[in-house]
Amino acid sequence: MENHPHEHVHEIKSLDSIFIISIVLNLLFVAIEALVGFTQNSLGLLSDAGHNLGDVFSLLLALVAFKLARVHSSEKYTYGYKKSTVLISLLNAIILLVAVGAIVVESIHKFTHPEAVNGAAVSWTAGAGIVVNGLTAWLLMKSQKKDLNVKGAFLHMAADTLVSVGVVISGLVMMFTGFYLIDPVISIIIAAVILVSTWKLLSQSVRLSLDGIPESVDMDVVRQAIVSDKDVAGMHHVHVWAISTTEIALTAHIVLRPGTDMEAVKERVKSRLSGLGIAHATLEVEFEGTPCHDMHCDCCGGNR
Repeated sequence: MENHPHEHVHEIKSLDSIFIISIVLNLLFVAIEALVGFTQNSLGLLSDAGHNLGDVFSLLLALVAFKLARVHSSEKYTYGYKKSTVLISLLNAIILLVAVGAIVVESIHKFTHPEAVNGAAVSWTAGAGIVVNGLTAWLLMKSQKKDLNVKGAFLHMAADTLVSVGVVISGLVMMFTGFYLIDPVISIIIAAVILVSTWKLLSQSVRLSLDGIPESVDMDVVRQAIVSDKDVAGMHHVHVWAISTTEIALTAHIVLRPGTDMEAVKERVKSRLSGLGIAHATLEVEFEGTPCHDMHCDCCGGNR
């Protein structure tokens, strides 16, 4: 157990390095892909470059989350800057939605005014994307089961690898058949992929921004974790919200049976909640049968 803090710090530094390498690698590829897309008139490559740029933001978000998680609280920000990870996620979703709109508009123009595209250049560039995205996903694979941010980044990069495969196929079709309408068709498919993933990101970001219950939390399971304790007679005023994209907090009033060891119960309940991913739990205690509990007065939080 003595080595745990050292190992934890080492793991975070290792992830920092992986994210930095992944961000630089993907930014370079986005620049090359966008350049080839412009010069070779390929909307498919430009759409994929936009998608990859969005995933660079996702990688940045995960890196920022790790950095901000280590910022200490202050007199003005008692939780530090952890909530900013949610705001960055919301901004990321909005930028991606704007990108989807631009891709769809340009695709419609391409359908009505098809232009010749260098299929070989498209295939080679997208092939390089398979290598870059695949390598990034491989770097993140080991840690994706331990952290939701890492898992999100891993899934993004794995999906990008599949999208690049689609662009390679479109390039081969154009090269061997001259069917240039496949370019806007692939662009529309890529836009749909971005929209599906972005819509979920947007809904989750808005929910967390409004202090809604995180998607990973099942309130029935949370309530059961509290009332299942043998010394807990009831509960009310339960509130759950996200401190950041990775940390969840809870406050609740719990009603204990007379003669109960208050601290022991709180320790047991907090341990169960921690197992559900709720690391920050604040429990206010009242005892069954007390005047305050019987009247449900404001001092104890009377609304059930």
